[in-house]
Amino acid sequence: MPSLKSICVYCGSSPGSRPDYIDACKPLGSDMASRDITLVYGGAQIGVMGAIADSVLAAGGKVIGVIPQSLVELEIVHNGLTELHIVDDMHQRKAMMAELSDGFIALPGGLGTLEELFEMLTWSQLGFHGKPIGALNVAGYYSSLLTFLDQGVTEGFMKQAHRELLLSDTVASELVDQMIAYEPKITSKLPGA
Repeated sequence: MPSLKSICVYCGSSPGSRPDYIDACKPLGSDMASRDITLVYGGAQIGVMGAIADSVLAAGGKVIGVIPQSLVELEIVHNGLTELHIVDDMHQRKAMMAELSDGFIALPGGLGTLEELFEMLTWSQLGFHGKPIGALNVAGYYSSLLTFLDQGVTEGFMKQAHRELLLSDTVASELVDQMIAYEPKITSKLPGA
């Protein structure tokens, strides 16, 4: 079983409308640091992104940020990270974050977070990687999405095995436990296979 030495956390550059979203970063950051799991994330000091980085750092953990040059000023790059990589574009950002990570967690975020989450799920479905992928369902943020994915299975657009690629929990440490125990299963995407 592969070890989980680093987790890429996808999340919003906004704090969201509830304090729960920022508050969820502290237990996840503490848990990752206590297990010596490095955080890989988008490199900003604002929103949920900044909060997860600050939480890991405050607990004595390591944080690697990856940010495109065009977003350095816009997302206000975090200057207190263990490592910071400034890349040319979003494609390089996502590729480097995936390469540096042994697993992926989505905290609440917007379109960018969802796009990154679904790219990793699609890559897993296609067999490009076998890394665990989880959604931390803070204050029910991902409940509708999880229900929608179940509907995708019911309606015949997704296999149950592919639906199960997305782990979820409301408790950070339990989600990380699921990810550590995760064993990839190869299931063909082709109908009838």
